[in-house]
Amino acid sequence: MEIILAIVVASAVIFFGALISMGNERQKKAIDSLREQVVLWAVQDLKIKREHLAQTVQVPDPVGWLNKTASRVCGYDLKLQVLEMSEEPQSLVCTSGDSSVKVVFSPLSPTDLRRIKSGRQNRLSQFTGHHPLFLLPKGVDVHELSILNGGHLFDLELPLAWKALTGKNLEQSNRLWMYENS
Repeated sequence: MEIILAIVVASAVIFFGALISMGNERQKKAIDSLREQVVLWAVQDLKIKREHLAQTVQVPDPVGWLNKTASRVCGYDLKLQVLEMSEEPQSLVCTSGDSSVKVVFSPLSPTDLRRIKSGRQNRLSQFTGHHPLFLLPKGVDVHELSILNGGHLFDLELPLAWKALTGKNLEQSNRLWMYENS
C-alpha cells in the first residue's frame, strides 16, 4: 500500500512538473514571438523615419559634422581642424583645436592597413612610406564610426561630408575608421 502511494505521489509530481515545464515553454515562445514583433516594429518605424529624413539629408558644415560624430565616439569634443587630404588610400588628416591630438580618418580598417603594409595588395604598397596612415605609431587608438555610434543617418551623411571635405567620392560609404594619436 505504501509503495503504491509513493508511486502515485511520484507520478503526480512528475506529471505536474511536466505540465509546468510545458507551460513555461509556451510562455517562452510567446515572449520570444512578442520580442520579435517589437523588434520588427522598431525596425520598420526607424525605416519610415529614415526614409522621410533621407530626402532632406544635407551636411552644410562638414567639419562640424565630422567633429560631432567623432566626439560621440570619443566622449569629448575634439574641436577638429582639417589639415590635409591624402589619396591612395584615401584619408583625411585633422588635428584637435589645441593641436595636441592628431586624428586620421579613413575608410580602411586596421586589418586592411596591416594587409597593405604586409604587401599583399601590391597596388597600394608603394604608398606605405610617406602616407599619414602608415606613419601612425602602433599604440594609436582606433574607433569605428558607423550607423551604430554615428547617428541613424550616418551612412547617408558620410558621403556628402567626405565629398565636401576631400572633393572625392567615398567608395565604401557605411563606415569610417578614426585613428587617434594623442
